[in-house]
Amino acid sequence: MDETYIRVGGKWRYLWQAIDGNGQLIDFRLTARRDAKAAKAFLNSALERVRLHRPVSICTDKAPTYRKVIREINHRYDPHFDYITHIDRKYLNNRVESYHAALKRLLGVRQSFRSLSCVKATLPGVETIRTIKNGHIQTKRPGVRCEISFVQGG
Repeated sequence: MDETYIRVGGKWRYLWQAIDGNGQLIDFRLTARRDAKAAKAFLNSALERVRLHRPVSICTDKAPTYRKVIREINHRYDPHFDYITHIDRKYLNNRVESYHAALKRLLGVRQSFRSLSCVKATLPGVETIRTIKNGHIQTKRPGVRCEISFVQGG
């Protein structure tokens, strides 16, 4: 789990992303701030998305907000046991950092959007195409028609 910044309507915004051990996107969120409240909201939504397969460990950078939020989530599950281990060692977060780099390469030099509605329309499409390209969808039949039905949600 990590965050990067992109420009939306002339202002810097934080794009939070979480990926699993295989490099598959779990969740992403765009916020105006990089604080504990934003980290908590993002981490809770990411955990809700993978509720059947809760993580054993979460690898982040050394931002102090992550430690506090993961401690709160562990306390919510069991006050006497750390269910989720927080790993904040340098270079162990490289998988999500390279995920950011690939996204920024797609966005180009400007790395910006004109409006929030443009971001809301573009980022889910980009992430869907990247999911298909990386082979992270499970379809019964290979081919373009299955990919189209995946994009359409059917």
